[in-house]
Amino acid sequence: MIYWHLFLAFFVPNIIGYGGGPAIIPLIENEVVGHYGWLSSEQFAQTLALGNALPSPIATKMAGYIGYDVAGVPGALIALFGTVAPSLILMLCAIGVLYRYRDSIKVKSMSQWVRPVITVLMGYLVVSFFIEGMDGAGLWQTLGIGAVAAALLLGTRIHPAFVVCLGLGYGALFLG
Repeated sequence: MIYWHLFLAFFVPNIIGYGGGPAIIPLIENEVVGHYGWLSSEQFAQTLALGNALPSPIATKMAGYIGYDVAGVPGALIALFGTVAPSLILMLCAIGVLYRYRDSIKVKSMSQWVRPVITVLMGYLVVSFFIEGMDGAGLWQTLGIGAVAAALLLGTRIHPAFVVCLGLGYGALFLG
C-alpha cells in the first residue's frame, strides 16, 4: 500500500498543478506533510532547500529523495514515475489539440488566468517557510538570512545556487 500512496502523493499534485515545479511544491507539501505525514514541515523545507541547490527539475529531485526516504529504491522509482506520468499522459493526449488551437484567444487567456493562482501559491509557500524559520531559528536570524540572500540576489550577479549553499552553510555552522 505504501507504493500506491507514494505514487498518489506525487501523481495528484502533478496532475492538478499547472506551472511547473515551483507551482506544485505547496501541493506536494500538502500530500507529504499534511496528508501522509512522512515529513515534518521543517524536514520538507530542508528537502526543498537541498533540492534547490542541485541542478535539474525540483519536483523530480524531491520525489526521488522522499520516495527513497519512505520506501527505499522502489519507493524512489515509483515516486519519480508518479511525478512524470501526468506530464507524459497530458503531452500524449493534448499535443494535437493545443497545437491546433495555439493561436486561440481562449487558450492564451487561460494561461494568463493561471499566473495569479501560481503567485498566490508561491506567496503561501514563502509565508509558511518564514513561519517555520522563525520557529526554528528565531525572528532575527530568519530576517538576517533573508536580507543577506535578497541583497546577494538583487545586488550582485551571484548564481542563486551559491546563495542557497551559503544559507545551508550558515545553518550547518550556526543553527545545527
